[in-house]
Amino acid sequence: MAGGTIEIQNGRLTGILTDNAMNLIDNIVPAPSRSSEIKALLMGQQACFNAGLTTVTDAGLDLGTILLIDSLQKTGDLTIRVYAMANPTDENFEYFKKNGPIANDKLQVSSFKLYADGSLGSRGAKLKQPYCDHADHSGVWVTEPNELVKLYQQVYDIHFQANTHCIGDSANKRVLEIYGNFLKGKNDKRWRIEHAQVVSPEDRTLFSKYSIIPSVQPTHATSDMRWADKRLCNTRMNGAYAYKSLLKLNGWMPLGTDFPVEDISPLKTFFAAVYRQDTKNQPMGGFQMEEALSPKEALLGMTLWAARGNTMEQKIGSLEKGKLADFVILAEDIYPEKYMLKTKVTGTYLEGVKK
Repeated sequence: MAGGTIEIQNGRLTGILTDNAMNLIDNIVPAPSRSSEIKALLMGQQACFNAGLTTVTDAGLDLGTILLIDSLQKTGDLTIRVYAMANPTDENFEYFKKNGPIANDKLQVSSFKLYADGSLGSRGAKLKQPYCDHADHSGVWVTEPNELVKLYQQVYDIHFQANTHCIGDSANKRVLEIYGNFLKGKNDKRWRIEHAQVVSPEDRTLFSKYSIIPSVQPTHATSDMRWADKRLCNTRMNGAYAYKSLLKLNGWMPLGTDFPVEDISPLKTFFAAVYRQDTKNQPMGGFQMEEALSPKEALLGMTLWAARGNTMEQKIGSLEKGKLADFVILAEDIYPEKYMLKTKVTGTYLEGVKK
């Protein structure tokens, strides 16, 4: 089906659905009760506090969930800070066109999450050339480029950020070009490419040309490293997981965990960014170490640069006079210690209050 696949082997359904094909299931699964939604949010909040997170970026929410989060924050039941990207639904566009962004100390909603392609693992990422392990397939457009243009126009017209999931080199190139048609040149609109996982070196300059933010998740590199070259061939790996190269384009870059796809722990994000190894310290010497970040860059990516990517740097992201006192205390100093994955979070503080 368009933008997704229903996997069939030897004439039989495997039960594997990817990308837009998942809608066949999602559309018939009963919606959770309001009490279940509240319970899940509160449990998720505690898991985030335990991991040392003070602000969460939630990439793609419907209006009902956004308003539920807002109401729970107003009652004090939900205290974690949330930067929520809205799904590109008619309901969301209509609401935010009428009411404008939500921007308070707890909740920021000033962006839309869009999807250009699928994932590399499922061979849904849109590539310029066919997959090396699937010669007649080059991925899928989850949202066709002409439809993306229409959605970006709506985002642009209400002065929101556009944050687009792009994994493959074809998806990254096309979306960067479309962004450029709207942004024209240098700007402070902070439109983002989420993941920027495989970007051809010749296309990277579009990030700096149009002030586009690459928003990356370092554990993707250490999760994918065992099989990525099978999808891309060794000859196309120089554009993959290129975090140092992407950082140089604008001089700053937000980092995230991408949980629940990856582990919730920001310590593992730090470790993957700096040492390019998994939790078993593999591979020896690190994976594509020329693209490793320094400890300082990794810390900034998860703090001040992450806040800047969310247009929240005036109130969080660093310990400065006038900003909210959000901070975490660790059992050890992770900065000089390579094998720091056993470090414990001993305290997570939100506005100076321990959670």
